[in-house]
Amino acid sequence: MNEYDSNRILDLVKKINYSSTENLKEADCYILNTCHIREKATDKVYHEVGRVKKEFRDKKKPIVLITGCVAQAEGDVMLKKEKYINAIVGPQSYHELNNIILNSENKNTKINSTEFEVIKKFDQLNIVKNTNSKISSFLTIQEGCDKFCKFCVVPYTRGPEYSRSTSEIISEAKQLVENGSREITLLGQNVNAYNWNNQRLSDLLYSLNEIKYLKRIRYTTSHPNDFTDDLIQAHVECNKLMPLLHLPVQSGSTKILKNMNRNHTIKEYLEIIEKLKKKKPTIKFSSDFIIAYPGETLNDFEKTLSLMKQVEFINSYSFIFSARPGTPAANFIAIDEKIAKERLAIFQKTANEIKEKYRKGLVNSTAIVLFENNTRGLNKYFGRDEYFNSVIVNSNEDLTGTIQKVKINKCNQNTLFGEIIMEDKRKEFAA
Repeated sequence: MNEYDSNRILDLVKKINYSSTENLKEADCYILNTCHIREKATDKVYHEVGRVKKEFRDKKKPIVLITGCVAQAEGDVMLKKEKYINAIVGPQSYHELNNIILNSENKNTKINSTEFEVIKKFDQLNIVKNTNSKISSFLTIQEGCDKFCKFCVVPYTRGPEYSRSTSEIISEAKQLVENGSREITLLGQNVNAYNWNNQRLSDLLYSLNEIKYLKRIRYTTSHPNDFTDDLIQAHVECNKLMPLLHLPVQSGSTKILKNMNRNHTIKEYLEIIEKLKKKKPTIKFSSDFIIAYPGETLNDFEKTLSLMKQVEFINSYSFIFSARPGTPAANFIAIDEKIAKERLAIFQKTANEIKEKYRKGLVNSTAIVLFENNTRGLNKYFGRDEYFNSVIVNSNEDLTGTIQKVKINKCNQNTLFGEIIMEDKRKEFAA
């Protein structure tokens, strides 16, 4: 979502004659778009601002804006602590950016724009063309969260759940396809909580599935409590919906899930997995895990390991619990750091063994790959298969934007390497 927001910020500022530059030294305005999910995010902001100060020590100072969730969470403190910052802009106030930049050009005032005005934000974004032309693009359909997991800062930085209208989303999706996108990943803090005038995520998926030249659809991130039967059925009937589901569980212990305020059990989580596998046997799963959450016993941790082995997630993202300021869990007693690190190492070893076994099983198989770009100007092309695995092949022909059958010859921990079975040189672009 941060990448999507950054792209849309660029679209907005073009209206006041700003354009992007790769050269920091020639920037008139520096925007640092931030995420607050992990610890030390605030420290990174100050470090980055310090880098800008150093670069412009003997030059005219650029306008410096901090946007995103760190801005939302700690804006007033930042403005007081770092005088070099001109303005703080929260993730629901991007529609104010152009006015803030114009005001900052000639005035020495500090601006804090962190209101939850998500409707105004998307009203403004809807009238600005999305110029992203990547083969694989992101598209925000929902923001905010009403779940209030005790460890999570999102409800406080992104606000309550808000869904964009179906017509807005379809229009922007068609715009992206016209730009050249062939794959769209739908984004939301709780993407499957999407609900606009009783139109759910499943309804949206069916509509997107009809867009000509759009070849692939993905969505992230889901919450188990919003995983309804109609969405499961969409995985069967929408042929463009890819067979990999990212479904965060966080812990394999129902006791810990209750302490997290996740409001679902492991039994309920596994029932969703089994329903999906029964309806769509080719589906596979990835997930998020918080290791050493306050109160986690050895038995709780072993249940998390057991869940990892039972489901055999082909990809997982695991972190030691990180207390976020302002969340209820920030007041809990942390588990000893040494124990936490030991558990994370054990978990990641198990996760990597499962991932390695899965990847080795793909060698000599056929993958269907959407190629996104050429790598570093060589005759190597990068793409992803249906399960989001990175694939690299050699080709003297431009494969960008095409879907090809690839024989997988070898793999490493992160990438599959193969050869085109039957190269289709035709490229499809929207009229």
